[in-house]
Amino acid sequence: MSEAPQSDAGARITELVTSNDVVLFMKGTPLFPQCGFSSRAIAILDHLGVQYESVDVLQDMGIRQGIKEFSDWPTIPQLYVKGEFLGGSDIMTEMYQSGELEQLFSDAQVASQA
Repeated sequence: MSEAPQSDAGARITELVTSNDVVLFMKGTPLFPQCGFSSRAIAILDHLGVQYESVDVLQDMGIRQGIKEFSDWPTIPQLYVKGEFLGGSDIMTEMYQSGELEQLFSDAQVASQA
């Protein structure tokens, strides 16, 4: 019986990452991040001006655990671009500082914030 919530969470995660160009699984919300790493990730995305969907893992324990299994990555936040797992806050920061993240968004034709 415990498998149903996990498979449900997996299906919801799959839907989120495939139906949005950029998805950030984070602790809290963009307006009120609940950890420094999530805050840094939001600051980077906002600075680059891309449209993104955010998912507050603190609101859903199935998603919180499921995303770690989905990506085989133990920490949150997690960034997905065009359905592909990119990494967490440290990887985002490194890619942002080198210009790679902005180039990736440009190459992937990610929409800008309205």
